[in-house]
Amino acid sequence: MSHPLTEQLIEAQLNFLDHEFAQADQIENEFLQFHQWFRKQTLQDVWSFEQIHQLIQKQILDTPASDFLIEQIAEHIRFALIHPINDTATIEDIIPVATIDKLALYVASKSGHRKALIKRVVNNPSFSSMLTQLIHHSIQDYIDNSVMNKKVPGVGRFMKMGKSVLESVTDSNLDDTVKHYLQKNIIKISQLSEQVLNHQFDDEKLYHLQANLWHKIKKVPVSVIRSYIEVNDLPKTVTLGHEIWDHLRQTDYLKQQVHDGVYAWYVRNQEHSFDLLLRDLNIDETLIQNELCQLLNPIIQKLISSQHLRQRARVHLEKFYYSNETLKILGIEKGA
Repeated sequence: MSHPLTEQLIEAQLNFLDHEFAQADQIENEFLQFHQWFRKQTLQDVWSFEQIHQLIQKQILDTPASDFLIEQIAEHIRFALIHPINDTATIEDIIPVATIDKLALYVASKSGHRKALIKRVVNNPSFSSMLTQLIHHSIQDYIDNSVMNKKVPGVGRFMKMGKSVLESVTDSNLDDTVKHYLQKNIIKISQLSEQVLNHQFDDEKLYHLQANLWHKIKKVPVSVIRSYIEVNDLPKTVTLGHEIWDHLRQTDYLKQQVHDGVYAWYVRNQEHSFDLLLRDLNIDETLIQNELCQLLNPIIQKLISSQHLRQRARVHLEKFYYSNETLKILGIEKGA
């Protein structure tokens, strides 16, 4: 049951709150005061490792992406690819040449990694098979279609006769003989290939190769990317990518990685204040004063103008003023 005095007090306080929060500088001051308190709190004083891990586990690993989110990802990629600015912007406009040069020097300097990769490639059975077929076809093509064979009368006949003689002596056809030779000597050929590749891709040559490639593509418009990405297939390709993630997020492997990664981060930072943690996210005092406060102020103003703040404040003020203790202070009998 309402009472005139308590209702007047409630209305007076609601009017006071409306007036106070209607002042932009007051909102900014309150927000900064909260920030000054919050920035001094340490991570372990506010959140435990279990709370952070459970939040990530529930919101990222346990929650599948919605169909709408997948559609939005595909749409944003499509929008970026078909944007008209891609026709005028060149690759050098969006990628600094200094970074390209550093990248070229970095890649060229990794000679040990490069040699190990070349060795692994040339010693792979697939590479050996490809190399054997390539050499075999080259020899066969030379015998059947060489320039001399076509332009000099009688040479083609001589080549065929030589082939027949060789086949009669070796008691096998030329194709089998060449294949046998290549298979027998493929290890030596692979070793030679490794030497040639290491020579062609030494530090200096690889650096200049990358530099020359940059000079060829730097003036190319960004729209050339559309030549390598089928825009109309984006819903399908993005969905395929999502299927990979949807499976990965449910695996014990990723769950363990996330658990241990979050734990390692928490142990390193649990005694750090939020001031330091926010700086790691590039959020400092200047950003809060100049940006976040400006973003917050319209929200508070909307809460006030829509009466939402007043309605919510009334709920709590009524609980306070109609509590037994407050009514006793005011000298009002409950139910009067």
